[in-house]
Amino acid sequence: MNEFLDLAADYDGFIFGTPVHWAGATGAMTSFLDRVFYADFCGGRNNFYLKPAAAVMSARRAGTTATWDQVNKYFGLMQMPIINSRYWNMVHGTTPEEVRKDLEGMQVMRILGRNMAWFLKCKEAGAKAGVPLPKQEQISFTNFIQE
Repeated sequence: MNEFLDLAADYDGFIFGTPVHWAGATGAMTSFLDRVFYADFCGGRNNFYLKPAAAVMSARRAGTTATWDQVNKYFGLMQMPIINSRYWNMVHGTTPEEVRKDLEGMQVMRILGRNMAWFLKCKEAGAKAGVPLPKQEQISFTNFIQE
């Protein structure tokens, strides 16, 4: 995890993929994302701020939309623009050969790749034109119950 955090500072964007287990991301992926984003946030690294991210899921049959929602929540909390395709970023099949037969899913992945590339080019063009990143504010933590 620490090695990934060190590398993440140099990445322009991220695509995280996971198979679907019990209508959710794998335990390994969930644990990894929990630890990485917590360490980045609490450690003051800010490696993911406004860097685009996409979640990709693979399943035999179902659970992909719940997993898509689960993984995208991490990106939203880290202020990462979420890159999508024409449909949810998922493919179906139990083997790589079966996944390649999911023609709609494969098209979704191609569109996702083009959308990510386009967004990265737009972000680069904005930086070259001198468009600054939004001003960040100090975080205010409050409880829902106020006295």
